[in-house]
Amino acid sequence: MTLRLDGVSRIVGGQVHIHPTTLELQNGTMNVLLGPTLAGKTTLMRIMAGLDVPDTGRILWNDKDVTGMRVQDRKVAMVYQQFINYPSMSVYENIASPMKLMGQSASQIKTRVHEVADMLKLTPMLDRKPLELSGGQQQRCALARALVKNAGLVLLDEPLANLDYKLREELRQEIPRIFEESGSIFVYATTEPEEALLLGGNVATLSEGRITQFGPTPRVYRHPVDTITARVFSDPPMNFVDLRKDANGMSFGGGAVVAVPDTLRDLPDGRYTAGFRPNHITLNPREGAQPLEFDTKLAVTEITGSETFLHLDHHGERWVGLVHGVRDLKQGQGLKVYVDPAHLYIFAPDGALVATAPYAEAA
Repeated sequence: MTLRLDGVSRIVGGQVHIHPTTLELQNGTMNVLLGPTLAGKTTLMRIMAGLDVPDTGRILWNDKDVTGMRVQDRKVAMVYQQFINYPSMSVYENIASPMKLMGQSASQIKTRVHEVADMLKLTPMLDRKPLELSGGQQQRCALARALVKNAGLVLLDEPLANLDYKLREELRQEIPRIFEESGSIFVYATTEPEEALLLGGNVATLSEGRITQFGPTPRVYRHPVDTITARVFSDPPMNFVDLRKDANGMSFGGGAVVAVPDTLRDLPDGRYTAGFRPNHITLNPREGAQPLEFDTKLAVTEITGSETFLHLDHHGERWVGLVHGVRDLKQGQGLKVYVDPAHLYIFAPDGALVATAPYAEAA
């Protein structure tokens, strides 16, 4: 089974929410829509579900055009950020409700509800009311109600955003297992790159209503096709600095100059943009290494426990570094930071990725 969006677009109030988009999703795959708020993730999911009709293009399900088909007539299930359960019903009745609407027999409903409840570890709670459950259990109940329909397409719109950290971590680990057991096409929307990496499968990065890249999640992370994708798939966003390559070597904004690494010798002379992730900024050069050295000013620090975020001003450019440990640094102080050239991504003036240094691929 496949779901194909063929040139679909969506315009609301004269504003383009989704630019013409073509995307094909295969049966039994996890597909993450990754992008900031207002990137178009929910709009794209509503088009997939049939809740919104695209202004252009077609929606094909197993090569059948379902563009005008009502959502009620499709095998689609959707779980929202604000999980919804019926408070007056038991967990069993909540999960069973879609099957009752479909007119299935009591024995079919019982068998399927227990299958899904077991999958989601809800069997001991079937007689309880939703308000007697924890937040994570309530979200699992909402997810069970979606899965019980045996839907070919399950859409999850930031389903863990309102849960606390511990519950999010718990469900992030469970969702890939649930997805593997169901065999449906899963589409999961999130603003968090870390969540996309944890879920695996495929990822589509979105920015301002456009899919900038689609493919296996690790590959998109390691090989962003352009600066937009690199920003989307990095939290904090990737840092950038101007680069000029010529016969004298590679010179970076702010005066850092290094010899051209062997892996970049084939790069034509000219101007580029170099990118590096926050975790590749260090405060001390590694012994024996020849890192890039930059003079920056510390704007603010954020201590997260075992790590510290450094918000830096580099000649008007805002960078973020992520270093291990709690650092006793003063706001406004000058700070030398170092970046190993082996972790650089090189982008052309139009933003397209043209080269990576040897270790950037494993970043």
